[in-house]
Amino acid sequence: MKQILTALSLLLALSHLMASKTSEEADVSEQLSGSELLNSVNEARKLVDEAYKVSRDKVKAGLNKTHVTPSDFLKHLKEPVAGTRHAMRAGSYMEASLDLLKKKLQKKWPRPFNITEVLNTKQKETIALATGCDYPIRPIECPENSPYRTITGQCNNRKNPHFGMSNHGYARWLPAEYEDGMSLPRGLIPGQLYHGHSLPLVRLVSNNIIATANENVTDDEGRSLAFMHWGQWVDHDLDHAPMTATTIDNKEAHCDTSCNYAPPCFPIKIPHGDPRISSGLCMPFIRSAPVCNPTTLIREQLNAITSFIDASMVYGSEEPLAKNLRNLSNPLGLMALNQNFTDAGLGLLPFENKTRSLCLYTNKTANIPCFQAGDKRVTENLGLSAIHTLFVREHNRLATELRNLNPHWDGERLYQEARKIVGAQTQIITYRDYLPLTLGNEINHQLPLYRGYNESVDPTVSNVFSLAFRFGHGSVPPLVPRLDENFQPLKPYSYAPLHLTFCASWRIVMEGGIDPLLRGFLTDDSKLMRQNQMMVKELQDRLFEQVEIMGLDLAALNLQRGRDHGLPGYNAWRRFCGLSAPSDEAELAAVMGNSELAKKFMDLYGTPENIDIWIGSMAEPFVPNGRVGPLLACLLGTQFRKIRDGDRFWWENPGVFTPQQRRALSRISFPRIICDNTRIKEVPRDVFKKNQYPRDFVKCREISGLDLSAWKE
Repeated sequence: MKQILTALSLLLALSHLMASKTSEEADVSEQLSGSELLNSVNEARKLVDEAYKVSRDKVKAGLNKTHVTPSDFLKHLKEPVAGTRHAMRAGSYMEASLDLLKKKLQKKWPRPFNITEVLNTKQKETIALATGCDYPIRPIECPENSPYRTITGQCNNRKNPHFGMSNHGYARWLPAEYEDGMSLPRGLIPGQLYHGHSLPLVRLVSNNIIATANENVTDDEGRSLAFMHWGQWVDHDLDHAPMTATTIDNKEAHCDTSCNYAPPCFPIKIPHGDPRISSGLCMPFIRSAPVCNPTTLIREQLNAITSFIDASMVYGSEEPLAKNLRNLSNPLGLMALNQNFTDAGLGLLPFENKTRSLCLYTNKTANIPCFQAGDKRVTENLGLSAIHTLFVREHNRLATELRNLNPHWDGERLYQEARKIVGAQTQIITYRDYLPLTLGNEINHQLPLYRGYNESVDPTVSNVFSLAFRFGHGSVPPLVPRLDENFQPLKPYSYAPLHLTFCASWRIVMEGGIDPLLRGFLTDDSKLMRQNQMMVKELQDRLFEQVEIMGLDLAALNLQRGRDHGLPGYNAWRRFCGLSAPSDEAELAAVMGNSELAKKFMDLYGTPENIDIWIGSMAEPFVPNGRVGPLLACLLGTQFRKIRDGDRFWWENPGVFTPQQRRALSRISFPRIICDNTRIKEVPRDVFKKNQYPRDFVKCREISGLDLSAWKE
């Protein structure tokens, strides 16, 4: 360590000789000695380590508590795995170092300044190296020939090995807009003006524009419930922003009870006259974890999973987790299954290995923990758990058939080939079946024909996409249907209120398995997102309410998350997409096709410039034959084009599969996967469109399957 510090001291000394000081900001950095810089980093590391220890001790102390809150469930779903925790800590080291350095410089230079602007390049490099925050730019040696993608996404792009990797930052398509230009979330400082107006409380926006009574919904006559669930399935393959656990100034981090901004807490304030919560109270909110950003030092958020459509929600985005999810007791290449329960003889997901699983609290007599999968959010809702289960079974089915074809393949080869096929299935169903129904007539414009892999395309998921793709929250109905073999309500379980199904793994184990849920996917409709029916009360008021009377507000959480991430407002993104930017109420009414909605927006925000990107983009009228407006069509289309074109392992890229294998894969379908891995015998051919039983259903034998003969060696 002493040698490292000596080297860093020399590097810093050299920086003073080489750097050119031509401004007052540069003069500030000259007042920072090399020893002060390194001492600040060491002090920051010590303080962060202490804060993390306090946080761990707090978690351990809470293992035996008898009561949990809705916020506990949200934290559980955002819980990081080992590699993510390491990345989060490095980001915390850097953030704490910058904070300490600014405080020291303020004593010497009382004028206002931005620490990211006064540090010179060599000083920034020194801080990145000393905190471990140089990892996003460290050189990586990639193997010359590997037929399989890595679990982490590393070396997908051999020229830029960090592109799309897990535990790296989101891409920025527009510069971040923080209140201090560096890290403070939008809307934090009372009276702060944006384009001449302050930002409204997010809960006020949720109440005035988004809230929809459960009984006041319109069924989507063109989209099934499977359409809504597939959107979430794909989203969980692309982005996951874990929350900050603690900070050096708020080690205890009582975000459940504090109404003051004290990072990582950024509480949602309750407006006067709120229909459910007394004013003066607040709703807990924890900021997304910062990621190392050694180039600009401006706060960026961490994406814990890969940016590729690679079925990471099945297999994980880190090697230790991926290994833990496998059945390594035999050389068959299988995924691990539950050792305590089955679904009438078919496999269920394994339980997470935790002393006190949060899912136990949703039914204290059942004693059923949360499931474990490649993505922590597996147990968020029953439909999501059902799809997770389906694809783990599909992996094992493929591995078994491949072994029958190629008895000489070892367990690793069987695992990798089955994983490769499942990834291709996810890509095909998403781009061939799901996105055309989402983007409608914009599909060919936003996603032109595939022309092959382009190594100059960065597929990294953008920060704005992590909010934009939440448009699907407007398609979630208030009830969860479960149907019997005759596609009739499964008595006595049938339709459960959505808020009673969050993190309720026990319902799958004890109430009929996944088949009833999948039948509900196939025959029930998604909720139609309308401008006066945006989000049902089950999500807007009762998120995770099964353990406590006051649930969370998903709409307010989404709006607050956009501000936490420093995302620019609505008009900035309209300009980014080459669309008109409305300047007043009349122009906004024309864009929205709704003068009443435009007035509500203007009354709250004062200007279209300030409208939060999530609600502004979701509120636009649908493009023809789609389920998003022009702005979302642009943002989603841009992202999915980058993900496809920048993926060296894209299923259509020559060399990834043989021509015979590509022809076989082109015939796969979601209904066939359901037929192959459940006891369901009848399915519709197009599961994402509205279907009526028995009119639109066919026997499973009429649905083409995947011919694996092309994989025989």
